[in-house]
Amino acid sequence: MPVNLSLLPVEEKNKIEIDKQASYLVWQLKQAKIGPNEMFTQREKLKKEAEKEWFEQSVAKYKRVMGVA
Repeated sequence: MPVNLSLLPVEEKNKIEIDKQASYLVWQLKQAKIGPNEMFTQREKLKKEAEKEWFEQSVAKYKRVMGVA
């Protein structure tokens, strides 16, 4: 069943975007294109505490999946 992401509430759209960004950052970290401090920098750019927590959870998830320490 296809899902139209544009119909989701703003909060859900933001969670999806944050998850995508976390995935890309972990991939860059694994490829040695960025350093670990970039994760902190990106986290601090988020305004809401809930978004920061979601970002941290997503980063942890992708580090596990991609085998990044």
